[in-house]
Amino acid sequence: MAEEEKNSKFSNDYIVIRAEENGINVIGMTRGRDTRFHHTEKLDKGEVMIAQFTENTSAIKIRGRARILTGIGEIRSGPENETGTEGARK
Repeated sequence: MAEEEKNSKFSNDYIVIRAEENGINVIGMTRGRDTRFHHTEKLDKGEVMIAQFTENTSAIKIRGRARILTGIGEIRSGPENETGTEGARK
């Protein structure tokens, strides 16, 4: 199978994760019959990670307070922020 055809099966979307506190865990999870962790990163406040959904990565789990930007909008993870709002924004 050509590389171009192989990649077209998956979205290859990017997301941007910006840590809003120290010790944010970013966990890449595999595709397939059994979902498994395949990569982890730890971010400190202010650090930014750009991640991509690929043939191997079907989900990304984020633990802690972070700002996440995607092609469809923005969401904040973690406990409610100081203004009392939480969730998706567009």
